[in-house]
Amino acid sequence: MKITIVGLGLIGGSIAKALAVSKKHEIYALDVNEDVLLDAMSSGVIRNKAAFEDLTDSDVVYLCMYPEGILDFVRANASHFGKNTIVTDVCGIKTQVYSKIKAVSEENGFIYIGAHPMAGKEVNTFAASDAALYFGASYILIKDNAPKEAFEKLESLAKEMQFGRIVYTTPEEHDKMIAFTSQLPHVLACAYVMSPECPKHVGFSAGSYRDVSRVAKINEVLWTDLFLSNRESLVDEIDILIDNITKIRNAVDSADADELKALLAKSREVKEIYG
Repeated sequence: MKITIVGLGLIGGSIAKALAVSKKHEIYALDVNEDVLLDAMSSGVIRNKAAFEDLTDSDVVYLCMYPEGILDFVRANASHFGKNTIVTDVCGIKTQVYSKIKAVSEENGFIYIGAHPMAGKEVNTFAASDAALYFGASYILIKDNAPKEAFEKLESLAKEMQFGRIVYTTPEEHDKMIAFTSQLPHVLACAYVMSPECPKHVGFSAGSYRDVSRVAKINEVLWTDLFLSNRESLVDEIDILIDNITKIRNAVDSADADELKALLAKSREVKEIYG
């Protein structure tokens, strides 16, 4: 296939590297950083920088930018996408983005399928991108009226990238679940490291500290955008977390061993059942 990737950060760079392994595809890219494009070309990850005509005759265009950047790019380049080109994104929120891009695609006659690769690192750069980033990860697709063949094409590419599972969902269910599985852990980690004890952790910390604090090394621009774009679902999850922390806090404060034991046992049982 001819594939164009817009944005060669961690996610777009990893897509390019993973698909370049087989050497079956012609891969082109756009990025605001000229050095990144030169690096990708010199390392053989992409064939060349993309031009407008590459958007027209590409089989698939991956949009790998921040949510607002994706919307702006689609609106500005809607006339350049080919009628048979599959335009897909990697955006971590879907309700606000999906409907707007879908409307543009229907108005301009190209195919759009919303997607979200469930993988990442703390560093969002091309240098950090990895051909193996998606090994065993979930690839989420928004199921709608797009042609069956288009979904099959994206599934095939996802399998090439070694995704372990293809998940179909709606924009609303996606955002509700992502608030719990992805955004809330970032909220928890950020709140955790803001303790005044954090600067003194060396010598006292081990696996528990590393596990809880890892994603506090956050891209504040991207995650502010993601949090606010999904604020209703995220606030619901934060409220649930606060309620559960308060129950544990009150049991500790009142030295209620039976209540504390019951709360901890419940959390252990949930984890054992659901992983």
